[in-house]
Amino acid sequence: MSNANTPRRTAVYLLDQVLGEGRLLAECYAAGALEKLAPEERARAQRLAVETLRSLERADRVLKKYLKKAPPLTVMNVLRLGTVELCAGGAAHGVVNDLVALVSGHRRHGQLKGMVNAVLRKVAAEGAAEWAKLRVPRLPNWLRKPLAQAWGAETMLAIEAAHLAGAPLDITGKPQADLTALGGERLPTGSIRLATAGQVSALPGYSAGDWWVQDAAAALPARILDVQPGERVLDLCAAPGGKTMQMAAAGANVTAVDASASRAARLQENLARTGLSADLIVGDALQQTGQYDAVLLDAPCSATGTIRRHPDLPHAKDGSEFGALIELQAQMLAHAWSLVKPGGRLMFCTCSLLPDEGECQVEDALEMFPDMTADRAALAVPGVEADWITEEGGLRLRPDYWSDRGGMDGFYMALLRKSG
Repeated sequence: MSNANTPRRTAVYLLDQVLGEGRLLAECYAAGALEKLAPEERARAQRLAVETLRSLERADRVLKKYLKKAPPLTVMNVLRLGTVELCAGGAAHGVVNDLVALVSGHRRHGQLKGMVNAVLRKVAAEGAAEWAKLRVPRLPNWLRKPLAQAWGAETMLAIEAAHLAGAPLDITGKPQADLTALGGERLPTGSIRLATAGQVSALPGYSAGDWWVQDAAAALPARILDVQPGERVLDLCAAPGGKTMQMAAAGANVTAVDASASRAARLQENLARTGLSADLIVGDALQQTGQYDAVLLDAPCSATGTIRRHPDLPHAKDGSEFGALIELQAQMLAHAWSLVKPGGRLMFCTCSLLPDEGECQVEDALEMFPDMTADRAALAVPGVEADWITEEGGLRLRPDYWSDRGGMDGFYMALLRKSG
């Protein structure tokens, strides 16, 4: 199917990439999948793809009733998209006509337009009543099993409910910035949360560089590290730069390292917009040298804590890369420790829900390095609850926390101090 400039067509293309090719949406965006769309159409295509992935299990259950056999993937994705739109209250006439026209113009699947028309009309007539009775979509087994083992069956259901609910927009402001014009709710940890944001770049204070988008959970590692003016700080795996900007805004001398040139370019754009400065290095975290007062390592991980924002992840991945990631994290943690000067500190964090990428890494490191201690007291910042602090002295955050106010990303972090 050609990636011509309509939001629905582009959304189907994105679904084909995720469900057929195992590509993440972010990879598709970076490769220019949204380039031909105007900004508001771009946002709509993204929203349609994300909402379909979020409710994929429900869409498939509704469609099963009307399909004798599964059609080719692209046509199935047209039906899934239509089902999600119709069951969310989309106008049947517009949704059905547009998607039938889309299949009709397809060079290989045009003959299936009648089937698409018939199925979507049945979904429009009967689907919404059935939709309301369907269970919260479950994660694929490859991921659900280890997470249920780690957190228990009841918590697993609460995490999946948080994934389905999606994520509001969280904002971190510069220390002196007045963010009252944004409205929103000030969270206990200091972030501002907007339930509905619209176009981010049109929000008050964006062009002035007063703030940046950053999940409330992702803002905590730099808050807890609490860098001081003039401190020499290293941010490893720094892009897109939320933590770099937090530390630069606190007056630290920040060196930010990222292996990806395109991600580092985004970090540079964010620094330019906010008027903050950091020394930027495009390179391998394991090749860095020097001694720093503080090091922040947001290690490459499974990103399983971010599924409420990135519902493509469980469908594009299968967990086969987790072993290599866990090994890399251990290497990076050990190397980052060598860059911390005596009396200094390391913040280790991952946006993962898997204990192997958090609690277990820090347990192993504490055994390996006699000069390392986990600073529990530093975790007691406003908004952090006592039972979020773990046995080995880290902080475990989950998507089902703050469920009444929109949840948070799954995250693990530990502040590790080096003896003087």
